[in-house]
This record gives sequence, structure tokens and C-alpha cells, in this order.
Amino acid sequence: MSSADPTERPGPARPTEPAVPAGLVDCARELAEGRTTSSRTVAAALARIEASGGTLNAFRHLRTEAALAEAAEADRRLDAGERLPLLGVPVAVKDDTDVAGMPTYFGCDGVLPPATADSEAVRRLRAAGAVVVGKTNSCELGQWAFTEGPAFGATRNPWSTAHTPGGSSGGSAAAVAAGLVPAALGSDGAGSIRIPAAWTHLVGIKPQRGRISVHPHSDAFQGLTVNGPLARTVADAALLLDAAAGPHPGDPHRPPAVDASAAARRDPGRLRIGLSLRPPLTLTRNAPHPEVVRAVTELAEALARLGHHVEEARPRYGLIGLSFVPRATAGIAELAALHPEPGLLDPRTRSALRTGTRLGGRVVRAARAREVRQHARIGAFFDTARGGPGYDVLLTPTTAAPPLRVGAFDHLSAWRTDLAMTSACPYAWPWNVLGWPGVNIPAGFTRDGLPLGAQLLGPSRSEALLVSLAAQLEADRRWYEHRPPELSTDGGR
Repeated sequence: MSSADPTERPGPARPTEPAVPAGLVDCARELAEGRTTSSRTVAAALARIEASGGTLNAFRHLRTEAALAEAAEADRRLDAGERLPLLGVPVAVKDDTDVAGMPTYFGCDGVLPPATADSEAVRRLRAAGAVVVGKTNSCELGQWAFTEGPAFGATRNPWSTAHTPGGSSGGSAAAVAAGLVPAALGSDGAGSIRIPAAWTHLVGIKPQRGRISVHPHSDAFQGLTVNGPLARTVADAALLLDAAAGPHPGDPHRPPAVDASAAARRDPGRLRIGLSLRPPLTLTRNAPHPEVVRAVTELAEALARLGHHVEEARPRYGLIGLSFVPRATAGIAELAALHPEPGLLDPRTRSALRTGTRLGGRVVRAARAREVRQHARIGAFFDTARGGPGYDVLLTPTTAAPPLRVGAFDHLSAWRTDLAMTSACPYAWPWNVLGWPGVNIPAGFTRDGLPLGAQLLGPSRSEALLVSLAAQLEADRRWYEHRPPELSTDGGR
């Protein structure tokens, strides 16, 4: 699908219109109650995707014939009385996720063979009855906070097509925000779910490492990357998380099961919440944008009004970046080395490949060995037994800047791209080093109508608490009532 070059400014957020497609929970309920059919629902999703291709360019590949056949089979099963959590519901997955019969390009150019089997996450989604309609765009090997590349063009933000939806799960975020599908799977190795969720007004969950399998990888990007949901509501994100969660027999990380959907219906209780607006140590020392500070501060005030104890706090991040860089670049190098035509890779990818090769082996092992001490130091923030303040949740901005314009990173060197991304998105990546869960929640809009987000971060295996708190905030702030300005189907606004 081609990308257009519109330059319209975003319109104001406006209340939900009755004709908009149902969310994941409502879609599953409508199908189970016989108020619609999977064939009709999937066909409508495919039509929306095709109509938006010239404007948003959210999808790399569609499964049109296969998805319609699976929808027809889902209707037969529904008519026979079978019920599954997502039976007949259309969903999308990111271009780094294996779907049998489709190449896994992961944002790259070139010719790659089709995957011979589904990834474990896709297998579980299918087992829950979901119909995978296609694969969404990602930047090359998931490295950047934008979703653009020579292989597929630029994916654009439904709130303003002059701006990026973020990355690397930008295609999934754009697809859900625009109502093309009710929910989508993304992946997060340094904020790649949470950043696009923030910039498209979505709920994005980065689960505990191992919660959703990354098979056929055993430890993606040296343990940094996890799979997780993007959706418009907490309940929708929780349902997709529950459907996709669970280990492959060969997975090294196997946290105990969690019922996220039940957590979304539960009161979180009165919590101690630390608010931290100061980014972890970065190379840029840039302060967060004033509108980001305003939005996250207003969210903190809402939490206090709901009965929580909220105060400013400073986690002890230490030199956690020294662990992140070797692991991230080694992960890129491992995937880039498998590409059959390395000359087609972005020069910045080839630079990361060289760096990752140099930092592999002993340096990466040392970086991973530091994780135990990092858990202890940063974990003290949540644990009075370790001499810490004993907060339940950490609240931070998800990004330091509002959504950036499409093309903002064009023609930058690898070093300047990293500096620009670190400046705009310094908050998310430490939780990937730790492997702990975090949830992006919508935090409002800039005065120009661009979405902003905030992170709820917790200690190990705290998804249930974070989901409960996010659901409580959602009931108060009702962010799901606002959708992007309507997109035309001819490439304009």
C-alpha cells in the first residue's frame, strides 16, 4: 500500500459517533449473541483497511481470502453453539510476528520466504477464535520511534496524517486508532508499544517478560522485547492480552498466569504512586515538553482525586543505559545478519549491526548479568523491606515530546537518529531492561489536538495492579469517547 503526503493539521478530538466499529469486547459479544456475523465483521474491517491504504498505510500485507474463509468457518462454529473468547473477531499482528504462509519482513525490503508455522502468540490468538486479517507496518527491525522505510513508505497518524504514529508498532497503533481493527498485537523492546499508544490515544500494555511468548525466538533482542496489545480501552487490551498469553514449551521465561480481564473489573484499592517527570540519564538532557508536563501532572491530580497518595519521586536508575545499548544492538545484529540481501538494509541498521557485533559475546553477557543488581536497586522503589519508599506504582510521561512529523528522521546518520529518539522518547526503555510490565494510558491532547500519553509502571509481575488502576482512570476520564477526525478514502483529510 502506498503512502500519501497530506499536510493537514489535526482536528479536535470529538465524541464517539454511533456508527464507529465496536471495540474488541463489544465485537466478541455481538458475535456470540448473534447480532452480527464474522463474515460481515471481517469483510467490513478489510474494506476499511483498503480504503485507508493511501492515507494511513498501516498494513504491509493482508490475508483477504484466507481471513474471509476463516470468518465463514467461525460463523459455522458460532451457529453450532461454540463459544471462544475471540471467535470470529478480526485482529491484526505486527510485521515481526510469524503468520504461516506470510513472509516476516519486520520492516525490511527484499524477498523473504513465507513462515512455515504461526508464532506461539498467533497460535494462541487463533485458538481463542480470532481471525488475523493482516500484518501491520513496522520500521526496520523495530529500531526506531517512527514507522517509515523504503520497503513500504510512511505509516501516518490518524489524528494528523502529517505526523508519525510512532514506532516501532506504528502500523498496529494506526490501525486500531483509526478503527480499522478493534485491537492489534505489537511488540516492545524500548517502548515500541507504549510510544505509539501514547501518540495515537490508545491503551498499550508492555507485559512482564515471558507473559506472551516471542517464539520462534527464545529471548528476543537479548530479553528486551516482549509482545503486547494495543486497544482503545483497558478491557479490550486486557482481553487480547489474556488470549495471547502463555508460554511455548521452549520459552525460558514463564511467569505465573494472570487474568487481566478480571483485573480490569477490579478496584485497585488506595495506592502510593510516585510521579517522576525527570527522564532517566540520557545523552541529551532535554526536559520534557511543557504540554507533556501539563498532561501528566493533570493525570496525577486525577489519581489524587480518586483517593491515591501521589507525590514526586525519583527512581534510582543508575547507569542502566550501559546494559541497554549492548543488548539492543546485539539483538539488531542477530536479526540483520539473517537478512538474505544485507545491502538493502538501511545504513543505520548496518551501523547497528557493526556495533552489535563488537558488543556481542562477553559484553552482552556482562550487561545481562547486571540485571539482578538492577532489579534490586530499582525494585527498592517498590519495596520498604529493601529500604525503599514502598510505592505501588510509578507514573511517568511515556514520551518527552508530542508526535513528531513524518520525515523528521530522514537523512540523519545513525548517531543523530539515536540522539533525536533519545530526546523525544527517553522514558520507556529502562523497563525493557528490567523485563517488568508497564501500561501506556491516554493523557490528553496538545492544544493542536495531538495525543499525549503517560506510563503506569510497576515491579515484577504487576500487570493485574496496573490494569486495575488504568481501568479506574479510564472510568473517570473516559478517553475512549474521543476518536480521530474522520479520514477520507482518497488520500486526503
